[in-house]
Amino acid sequence: MYRIALRYIALLLLSTTPVYAADTGPTPLVLAVHPYLSTAEIQKRFTPLAAYLGKVMGRQVVVRVGRNYEDHIDAIGTNTVDIAFLGPVPYVIMVSKYGQKPFLARIALNGKPVLEGVIITRQDSPLHTLSDLRGKRFAFGDPDSTMATVLPLYFLKKAGVPKTDLASYEHLASHKNVALGVLTGDFDAGAVKTEVFEELQSRGLRILANLPTVPEHIFITRSDMPPAQVQVLRKALLELKNQPDGPAIMQAIHKDMTEMSAATDAEYNDLRKVLVDLGILRL
Repeated sequence: MYRIALRYIALLLLSTTPVYAADTGPTPLVLAVHPYLSTAEIQKRFTPLAAYLGKVMGRQVVVRVGRNYEDHIDAIGTNTVDIAFLGPVPYVIMVSKYGQKPFLARIALNGKPVLEGVIITRQDSPLHTLSDLRGKRFAFGDPDSTMATVLPLYFLKKAGVPKTDLASYEHLASHKNVALGVLTGDFDAGAVKTEVFEELQSRGLRILANLPTVPEHIFITRSDMPPAQVQVLRKALLELKNQPDGPAIMQAIHKDMTEMSAATDAEYNDLRKVLVDLGILRL
Protein backbone atom coordinates (compact mmCIF):
# COMPACT_ATOMS: atom_id res chain seq x y z
CA MET A 1 0.00 0.00 0.00
CA TYR A 2 2.89 2.37 0.89
CA ARG A 3 4.56 1.75 -2.51
CA ILE A 4 1.27 2.32 -4.34
CA ALA A 5 0.78 5.62 -2.52
CA LEU A 6 4.30 6.81 -3.43
CA ARG A 7 3.78 5.81 -7.06
CA TYR A 8 0.47 7.71 -7.14
CA ILE A 9 2.09 10.86 -5.70
CA ALA A 10 4.93 10.67 -8.24
CA LEU A 11 2.49 10.33 -11.15
CA LEU A 12 0.47 13.27 -9.84
CA LEU A 13 3.56 15.47 -9.66
CA LEU A 14 4.64 14.49 -13.16
CA SER A 15 1.19 15.17 -14.58
CA THR A 16 1.05 18.67 -13.12
CA THR A 17 4.60 19.81 -13.93
CA PRO A 18 3.95 20.71 -17.61
CA VAL A 19 1.02 22.93 -16.62
CA TYR A 20 3.24 25.14 -14.46
CA ALA A 21 6.01 25.13 -17.10
CA ALA A 22 3.58 26.35 -19.76
CA ASP A 23 2.63 29.33 -17.63
CA THR A 24 6.17 30.72 -17.41
CA GLY A 25 7.29 33.67 -19.53
CA PRO A 26 5.52 36.92 -20.47
CA THR A 27 2.18 36.86 -22.26
CA PRO A 28 2.58 37.68 -25.98
CA LEU A 29 1.69 41.17 -27.14
CA VAL A 30 -1.20 41.30 -29.60
CA LEU A 31 -1.01 43.28 -32.85
CA ALA A 32 -4.60 43.73 -34.06
CA VAL A 33 -5.50 44.40 -37.71
CA HIS A 34 -8.92 45.11 -39.24
CA PRO A 35 -10.22 42.46 -41.70
CA TYR A 36 -9.61 44.34 -44.95
CA LEU A 37 -8.24 41.15 -46.54
CA SER A 38 -8.55 37.45 -45.77
CA THR A 39 -7.19 36.35 -42.39
CA ALA A 40 -4.47 34.29 -44.07
CA GLU A 41 -3.33 37.24 -46.20
CA ILE A 42 -3.25 39.64 -43.25
CA GLN A 43 -1.27 37.14 -41.18
CA LYS A 44 1.20 36.85 -44.05
CA ARG A 45 1.56 40.61 -44.45
CA PHE A 46 1.91 41.57 -40.78
CA THR A 47 3.88 38.63 -39.38
CA PRO A 48 7.27 40.13 -40.43
CA LEU A 49 6.40 43.33 -38.55
CA ALA A 50 5.26 41.31 -35.53
CA ALA A 51 8.59 39.44 -35.53
CA TYR A 52 10.51 42.72 -35.73
CA LEU A 53 8.57 44.27 -32.85
CA GLY A 54 8.99 41.08 -30.86
CA LYS A 55 12.77 41.34 -31.13
CA VAL A 56 12.70 44.99 -30.11
CA MET A 57 10.42 44.35 -27.13
CA GLY A 58 12.06 41.10 -26.09
CA ARG A 59 8.61 39.56 -26.10
CA GLN A 60 6.59 37.60 -28.63
CA VAL A 61 4.10 39.60 -30.72
CA VAL A 62 1.19 37.79 -32.39
CA VAL A 63 -1.16 39.04 -35.10
CA ARG A 64 -4.91 39.14 -34.41
CA VAL A 65 -7.43 39.75 -37.20
CA GLY A 66 -10.74 41.26 -36.12
CA ARG A 67 -13.98 39.47 -36.95
CA ASN A 68 -15.25 42.74 -38.42
CA TYR A 69 -14.53 46.46 -38.17
CA GLU A 70 -16.69 46.90 -35.05
CA ASP A 71 -14.91 44.05 -33.28
CA HIS A 72 -11.56 45.61 -34.17
CA ILE A 73 -12.59 49.05 -32.87
CA ASP A 74 -13.90 47.57 -29.62
CA ALA A 75 -10.77 45.45 -29.10
CA ILE A 76 -8.40 48.40 -29.01
CA GLY A 77 -11.01 50.68 -27.41
CA THR A 78 -11.34 48.36 -24.41
CA ASN A 79 -7.57 47.77 -24.21
CA THR A 80 -7.90 44.05 -24.90
CA VAL A 81 -5.18 44.20 -27.57
CA ASP A 82 -1.80 45.90 -27.29
CA ILE A 83 -1.16 47.44 -30.72
CA ALA A 84 -3.72 48.22 -33.42
CA PHE A 85 -3.57 49.15 -37.09
CA LEU A 86 -6.48 51.44 -37.99
CA GLY A 87 -7.81 53.32 -40.98
CA PRO A 88 -8.87 56.98 -40.61
CA VAL A 89 -12.61 56.41 -40.18
CA PRO A 90 -12.33 53.51 -37.70
CA TYR A 91 -9.80 55.56 -35.72
CA VAL A 92 -12.14 58.55 -35.43
CA ILE A 93 -15.05 56.30 -34.45
CA MET A 94 -12.91 54.53 -31.85
CA VAL A 95 -11.87 57.84 -30.26
CA SER A 96 -15.49 59.01 -30.11
CA LYS A 97 -16.45 55.84 -28.21
CA TYR A 98 -13.43 55.22 -26.02
CA GLY A 99 -11.20 58.29 -26.04
CA GLN A 100 -7.72 58.84 -27.44
CA LYS A 101 -5.00 56.20 -27.37
CA PRO A 102 -1.25 56.77 -27.64
CA PHE A 103 -0.11 57.28 -31.23
CA LEU A 104 2.77 55.16 -32.44
CA ALA A 105 3.18 55.97 -36.16
CA ARG A 106 1.37 56.68 -39.41
CA ILE A 107 2.25 54.88 -42.61
CA ALA A 108 3.32 56.59 -45.83
CA LEU A 109 2.94 55.20 -49.35
CA ASN A 110 5.52 56.49 -51.81
CA GLY A 111 6.45 59.11 -49.25
CA LYS A 112 2.89 60.40 -48.78
CA PRO A 113 1.31 60.01 -45.31
CA VAL A 114 -2.18 60.71 -46.69
CA LEU A 115 -4.93 58.81 -48.49
CA GLU A 116 -5.89 60.09 -51.93
CA GLY A 117 -9.07 59.16 -53.76
CA VAL A 118 -11.19 60.02 -56.78
CA ILE A 119 -14.67 59.54 -58.16
CA ILE A 120 -14.31 57.94 -61.57
CA THR A 121 -16.33 57.32 -64.68
CA ARG A 122 -15.58 55.95 -68.15
CA GLN A 123 -13.72 57.96 -70.76
CA ASP A 124 -16.79 57.95 -73.03
CA SER A 125 -19.24 58.86 -70.27
CA PRO A 126 -21.45 61.94 -70.69
CA LEU A 127 -20.99 62.74 -66.97
CA HIS A 128 -18.93 65.83 -66.14
CA THR A 129 -19.96 66.97 -62.64
CA LEU A 130 -21.13 65.28 -59.45
CA SER A 131 -24.61 66.73 -59.92
CA ASP A 132 -24.82 64.73 -63.16
CA LEU A 133 -24.93 61.57 -61.03
CA ARG A 134 -28.57 62.10 -60.05
CA GLY A 135 -30.49 59.06 -61.31
CA LYS A 136 -27.27 57.15 -62.10
CA ARG A 137 -25.77 53.88 -60.81
CA PHE A 138 -22.92 54.26 -58.32
CA ALA A 139 -20.37 51.79 -56.95
CA PHE A 140 -19.07 52.27 -53.41
CA GLY A 141 -16.48 50.16 -51.64
CA ASP A 142 -16.68 48.65 -48.16
CA PRO A 143 -19.20 50.59 -46.02
CA ASP A 144 -16.37 51.52 -43.60
CA SER A 145 -13.94 52.61 -46.32
CA THR A 146 -12.85 56.24 -46.04
CA MET A 147 -12.16 56.85 -49.73
CA ALA A 148 -14.59 54.39 -51.31
CA THR A 149 -17.67 55.20 -49.22
CA VAL A 150 -17.51 57.89 -46.51
CA LEU A 151 -16.00 60.80 -48.45
CA PRO A 152 -17.93 60.03 -51.68
CA LEU A 153 -21.22 60.01 -49.73
CA TYR A 154 -20.33 63.37 -48.21
CA PHE A 155 -19.43 65.07 -51.48
CA LEU A 156 -22.37 63.61 -53.36
CA LYS A 157 -24.60 65.03 -50.64
CA LYS A 158 -22.86 68.43 -50.93
CA ALA A 159 -23.46 68.33 -54.69
CA GLY A 160 -27.17 67.81 -54.11
CA VAL A 161 -27.13 64.10 -54.85
CA PRO A 162 -27.78 62.12 -51.64
CA LYS A 163 -27.65 58.37 -52.16
CA THR A 164 -31.45 58.29 -52.20
CA ASP A 165 -31.30 60.26 -55.47
CA LEU A 166 -29.12 57.66 -57.17
CA ALA A 167 -30.87 55.18 -59.45
CA SER A 168 -29.05 52.42 -57.58
CA TYR A 169 -25.86 51.78 -55.64
CA GLU A 170 -23.88 48.84 -54.32
CA HIS A 171 -21.02 48.28 -51.91
CA LEU A 172 -18.36 46.15 -53.58
CA ALA A 173 -15.62 44.13 -51.92
CA SER A 174 -12.62 46.18 -53.07
CA HIS A 175 -11.49 49.37 -54.80
CA LYS A 176 -10.45 47.33 -57.80
CA ASN A 177 -13.89 45.78 -58.07
CA VAL A 178 -15.37 49.28 -58.09
CA ALA A 179 -13.10 50.35 -60.97
CA LEU A 180 -13.87 47.18 -62.94
CA GLY A 181 -17.60 47.65 -62.33
CA VAL A 182 -17.39 51.11 -63.87
CA LEU A 183 -15.29 49.86 -66.80
CA THR A 184 -17.74 47.07 -67.63
CA GLY A 185 -20.70 49.45 -67.55
CA ASP A 186 -22.40 47.93 -64.53
CA PHE A 187 -22.10 51.34 -62.87
CA ASP A 188 -21.97 54.88 -64.22
CA ALA A 189 -19.43 56.00 -61.62
CA GLY A 190 -17.63 54.87 -58.51
CA ALA A 191 -15.10 55.88 -55.86
CA VAL A 192 -11.59 54.43 -55.53
CA LYS A 193 -8.15 55.16 -54.15
CA THR A 194 -6.02 57.16 -56.57
CA GLU A 195 -3.52 54.30 -56.95
CA VAL A 196 -6.27 52.01 -58.26
CA PHE A 197 -7.41 54.63 -60.77
CA GLU A 198 -3.83 55.08 -61.99
CA GLU A 199 -3.43 51.34 -62.38
CA LEU A 200 -6.54 51.01 -64.58
CA GLN A 201 -6.78 54.46 -66.18
CA SER A 202 -5.40 53.29 -69.52
CA ARG A 203 -8.27 50.82 -69.86
CA GLY A 204 -10.73 53.68 -70.26
CA LEU A 205 -11.28 55.56 -67.00
CA ARG A 206 -11.23 59.27 -66.19
CA ILE A 207 -11.63 61.36 -63.05
CA LEU A 208 -15.02 62.92 -62.41
CA ALA A 209 -13.96 64.55 -59.13
CA ASN A 210 -10.99 64.52 -56.76
CA LEU A 211 -11.64 63.75 -53.11
CA PRO A 212 -9.76 65.64 -50.37
CA THR A 213 -6.83 63.89 -48.75
CA VAL A 214 -7.06 62.48 -45.24
CA PRO A 215 -4.33 61.10 -42.96
CA GLU A 216 -3.18 57.56 -43.74
CA HIS A 217 -3.60 54.42 -41.62
CA ILE A 218 -2.01 54.51 -38.18
CA PHE A 219 -0.63 52.31 -35.44
CA ILE A 220 -1.79 53.05 -31.90
CA THR A 221 -1.40 51.26 -28.58
CA ARG A 222 -3.61 50.61 -25.59
CA SER A 223 -4.06 53.47 -23.14
CA ASP A 224 -2.59 51.54 -20.21
CA MET A 225 0.61 50.51 -21.98
CA PRO A 226 3.56 51.54 -19.76
CA PRO A 227 5.01 54.83 -21.09
CA ALA A 228 8.50 53.37 -21.45
CA GLN A 229 7.13 50.59 -23.67
CA VAL A 230 5.13 53.10 -25.71
CA GLN A 231 8.37 54.96 -26.41
CA VAL A 232 10.15 51.76 -27.46
CA LEU A 233 7.33 50.79 -29.83
CA ARG A 234 7.08 54.28 -31.30
CA LYS A 235 10.82 54.50 -31.90
CA ALA A 236 10.87 51.02 -33.46
CA LEU A 237 8.19 51.96 -35.99
CA LEU A 238 9.55 55.43 -36.80
CA GLU A 239 13.04 54.03 -37.37
CA LEU A 240 11.93 50.93 -39.28
CA LYS A 241 12.90 52.43 -42.65
CA ASN A 242 16.52 52.62 -41.46
CA GLN A 243 16.73 48.97 -40.45
CA PRO A 244 18.39 46.47 -42.85
CA ASP A 245 15.16 44.50 -43.25
CA GLY A 246 12.91 47.55 -42.80
CA PRO A 247 11.91 48.05 -46.46
CA ALA A 248 11.02 44.37 -46.83
CA ILE A 249 8.89 44.44 -43.66
CA MET A 250 7.00 47.51 -44.86
CA GLN A 251 6.55 46.22 -48.42
CA ALA A 252 5.09 43.01 -47.02
CA ILE A 253 2.27 45.17 -45.61
CA HIS A 254 1.90 47.28 -48.77
CA LYS A 255 4.09 47.24 -51.84
CA ASP A 256 4.30 51.06 -51.89
CA MET A 257 4.93 51.59 -48.19
CA THR A 258 8.12 53.59 -47.73
CA GLU A 259 8.19 54.86 -44.15
CA MET A 260 6.28 55.72 -40.99
CA SER A 261 5.93 59.17 -39.50
CA ALA A 262 4.49 60.88 -36.44
CA ALA A 263 0.84 61.96 -36.33
CA THR A 264 -1.56 63.83 -34.06
CA ASP A 265 -5.25 63.45 -33.29
CA ALA A 266 -5.97 67.01 -34.47
CA GLU A 267 -5.12 65.98 -38.04
CA TYR A 268 -8.36 63.97 -38.09
CA ASN A 269 -10.65 66.90 -37.21
CA ASP A 270 -11.77 67.55 -40.80
CA LEU A 271 -12.76 63.90 -41.13
CA ARG A 272 -14.71 64.18 -37.86
CA LYS A 273 -16.76 67.01 -39.36
CA VAL A 274 -17.57 64.84 -42.37
CA LEU A 275 -18.74 61.96 -40.17
CA VAL A 276 -20.89 64.32 -38.09
CA ASP A 277 -22.47 65.76 -41.23
CA LEU A 278 -23.32 62.26 -42.46
CA GLY A 279 -24.83 61.31 -39.11
CA ILE A 280 -22.21 58.60 -38.53
CA LEU A 281 -20.73 60.43 -35.53
CA ARG A 282 -21.96 62.72 -32.79
CA LEU A 283 -19.56 65.09 -31.07
